[in-house]
Amino acid sequence: MKNFSTVVTRAAATALAALAVASPVQAVTPASACSFRPNAPDQHLVVKGDTLWDISGTFLQNPWCWPQVWGMNRDEIRNPHWIYPGQIIYFDRARGRLSLSRPGSDGTGQPPLLKLSPQVRTEPLERDAVQSIRAGSIEPYLTQPLLVEAGALASAPRIVASQEGRVYLGTGDRVYVKGALGGGRTFQVFRPSGPLKDPQTGKVLAHEAAYLGSVTLDREAAPGVDAHSFRVAETRQEMGVGDLLLPMPPAPVRNYMPHAPAQPVDGRVMSIYAGVTYAGQSQVVTVNRGSLDGLDVGSVLQLYHLGRTVPDPDSKGVLGMGRKQIKLPDEQYGSLFIFRVFSNVSYGLIMQVSAPVEVGDVAKSPE
Repeated sequence: MKNFSTVVTRAAATALAALAVASPVQAVTPASACSFRPNAPDQHLVVKGDTLWDISGTFLQNPWCWPQVWGMNRDEIRNPHWIYPGQIIYFDRARGRLSLSRPGSDGTGQPPLLKLSPQVRTEPLERDAVQSIRAGSIEPYLTQPLLVEAGALASAPRIVASQEGRVYLGTGDRVYVKGALGGGRTFQVFRPSGPLKDPQTGKVLAHEAAYLGSVTLDREAAPGVDAHSFRVAETRQEMGVGDLLLPMPPAPVRNYMPHAPAQPVDGRVMSIYAGVTYAGQSQVVTVNRGSLDGLDVGSVLQLYHLGRTVPDPDSKGVLGMGRKQIKLPDEQYGSLFIFRVFSNVSYGLIMQVSAPVEVGDVAKSPE
């Protein structure tokens, strides 16, 4: 029974399609934007290796419409109904819905009515469920502090000495740390590098950081002692005096329901990981918007190249000078899947794109 957990089945999880019309749905995307592909299949057998994004794209023009065609409200988006290999997803063309029940299987042309009552069943653990996107693309970014918000630097504990003054630290070595621990016992060690500035305001929103490893608390500082004793638990890069600590984050959410943001978001690509000039599909970027702006894990943004400003051909000016300028529209060329969110900054995985991504490109809510 290691691979199974006993759960009480919620009505929404037992017959999500049947309940879609029984409770009000909070729309997250305009209905006009949520159209099915002309060649959408009648059904899809879920197999190992499928992702929600891929399955959504099989049926839908826009994969972030997945919650709407299942009739999901915001709570269900945050705690999605898991889909597992071996299940069949049906396209109910008459109702414009996806379902785990075959449409019209009761002979009336409508999904069958189910009598629901509390019951116990066994179902696979979350780790067996179909993932929203392939975890390998984002795994390092889920737990390592590659980005540290500006306010966290000033209060972060720091390594002030090492065992016997060692320069190179390895697993099991002792280090001494000064600063408030806030009750934490396991910390990540990082070294800040360049600041990340908002392309629109110039304000520093966060700092990039190199992940060096992790340390665990041996003994808190006693009265009259200024430093706590730690042991190095893991090393990825050389760490030493002056490096900073952050509490180990909670286990990341590994399943994300693709959806449009709850409120309009209009941001910019702030940086491309590894400092390159251009990025393509499956690369990671940061955007200058976060939870305070309405983003959450699973939000999908559309990517645009900023429209150029060109001379108005109908404006002659004087001797060719002083001609009126006209602004061309922004050009939409791809989408961005938000998978880690801070207060003012978020990480996004580049999905389908038809052109390279550049710093300063627009990232905003689907239209």
